Amino acid sequence: MALSPLNQRRWRNFRRNRRAYWSLFLFVIVFGISLFAEFVANDKPILVQYRGELYMPVFQFYPETAFGGDFETEAIYRDPEVKCLIASGGLDICFDDPEGVMADAEDGVVEGDAIEAGWAIWPPIPYSYNTTVDRPGAAPLPPNAQNLLGTDDTKRDVLARVIYGFRLSVLFTLIVTALSSVIGIFAGAVQGFFGGRTDLIFQRVIEIWSSTPQLYVIIILFAILPRSFWLLVFITVLFGWMGLVGVVRAEFLRARNLEYVRAAKALGVSNLTIMFRHMLPNAMVATLTMLPFVITGTISLLAGLDFLGFGLPSSSPSLGELTLQAKQNLQAPWLAFTAFFAFAIMLSLLVFIFEGVRDAFDPRKTFE
Repeated sequence: MALSPLNQRRWRNFRRNRRAYWSLFLFVIVFGISLFAEFVANDKPILVQYRGELYMPVFQFYPETAFGGDFETEAIYRDPEVKCLIASGGLDICFDDPEGVMADAEDGVVEGDAIEAGWAIWPPIPYSYNTTVDRPGAAPLPPNAQNLLGTDDTKRDVLARVIYGFRLSVLFTLIVTALSSVIGIFAGAVQGFFGGRTDLIFQRVIEIWSSTPQLYVIIILFAILPRSFWLLVFITVLFGWMGLVGVVRAEFLRARNLEYVRAAKALGVSNLTIMFRHMLPNAMVATLTMLPFVITGTISLLAGLDFLGFGLPSSSPSLGELTLQAKQNLQAPWLAFTAFFAFAIMLSLLVFIFEGVRDAFDPRKTFE
């Protein structure tokens, strides 16, 4: 679908802002990689060929018996015996000498009841966010060729947790920001457009609601209900929608008596059409100016709650939980450096992107 001339001008202005444009380019790459985290960091193969058939453990559950094993539980693909069963086509001798049979399978000299030597395609990082790394030594373990960013205090690969944690943080932030913005813009538009008693009642409600201690409510609810991603989203939106109300309200109060608004009312245009088709586009610059603060505040809130232990479940790949581990393991500086750079890069890219969006919507801004 072709862009309108106005949106084409906005896109040109955004592209001319090189910092914002390249920040968007880098963010799309990093976020795109994290969206396919299961194909980048996983303790399950992406694709397995066994006895002439193809399996995709990333998407589907397969018991060990599917590969000639003895158990109905999910196959542990990193286990030498399971690797041997796949490579040899299910030889029983794998339980006695898995390494020897695998070496024969690789050399093409497998004998017995094996139909065809199998294979598996593994992700670049053979660990998921909750996989325990098989390395000698006391955790946390320093970086090496096996774990590029080391391990945490439970021997989980830090790089895998950062990839999954980046995806979780960005998705949480985008969902909360979108929902909060819709509610906040609608509430501010109603206040500013109608004014009078409507504005007065809304202001008193916001004053009371904003004074409610959010952290205490979260602690109480999580003491009653099990912690989950969507519950945290709901609570965050419940208290975060007021961030844009004041800005939108001020813009609508300023524009409600302008000539084009009075002319639209005189022509019988509906209030909703006037508010969201004619007045809201003029209020978008001020609204977009506040979005970077809403986004960074949401990321910081999630990290802070995870750091305090009142955020996502402890098993979740959280950057805030990584920060807590860095505090508790000062002898492992790679944890602190990883957490710092993950937050710094993510927040910087998002702020630069939305600065560019704000300037692109501002008709007074041009870039040479």
